[in-house]
Amino acid sequence: MNWTIMQSYWPLFLAAAGVTLRISFFGILLAVILGMVISLIQYAKIPVLRQIASVYIELSRNTPLLVQLFFIYFGLPKIGVVLSGEASAIAGVVFLGGSYFAENFRSGLEAVALSQKESAMSLGMSSAQTMRYVILPQALRVALPGFFANVIFLIKETSVVSAIAVPDLMYVAKDLMGNDYRTAEALGMLVIFYLIIILPVTILAYVLERRLRYGKVRH
Repeated sequence: MNWTIMQSYWPLFLAAAGVTLRISFFGILLAVILGMVISLIQYAKIPVLRQIASVYIELSRNTPLLVQLFFIYFGLPKIGVVLSGEASAIAGVVFLGGSYFAENFRSGLEAVALSQKESAMSLGMSSAQTMRYVILPQALRVALPGFFANVIFLIKETSVVSAIAVPDLMYVAKDLMGNDYRTAEALGMLVIFYLIIILPVTILAYVLERRLRYGKVRH
C-alpha cells in the first residue's frame, strides 16, 4: 500500500465525502420526519391512512435500496418526473429510511404504558399536550438505540448510490480502482473516510444511551 498515492487521492475522497454527507444528512432528516408522521398515524389507528402506511412500510423494507434507486432515477422519468442523481439518492434514502424510523418510533410509542396517557388526561391535559409532554419524551427515550442503529445503517446504505452515477465515496473508489488499478489504496481511503463519518455517530449514540440509562441527562 503506497501512502504517497493515498495522500494524492485525499482531495478526491474529500469531495466525495461531502456528497455522501449531504445525501446522508438530508435523506436521514427527511426520513425521520416521514417516519414520525407514519408512526403517529399508526399509533392513532386512523383507518385508511393506517392501511396505506402499512403497505408503504412493507414495500420499503422488503425491496433493496438499489432497486428503489433504479425505479426513482430510471423509472420516474417515464411518467415525467425527472430527478438529478443526487436528488434521486436522497429520495431513495428517505423512502427506505422512513419505514425503518416509522417502526422504530412506533415501538417506542407502544412501549409507553396506557396509564401514562390516562393520568395525563385526568389532570386536564388535551390529547396534543399529552402526546407532547408525556408520551413522546418517554417514547423517544425507548426508541433512541434503534434510532442511532438506523442512522448508521442508512449512512452505510448510501454506498449503493454510485450505481446511478452519484460521485460519492464508493463511486470515486471504484473509479480509481478501474483507472489506476490501485485497489489497496482506494479501498484503504474508502475505509478511512467511512470511519471518519460513522465513528462520531457511534460514539454519540454510546454517550447518549449511557446518560439516559444512568439518569445523567441535564434538564
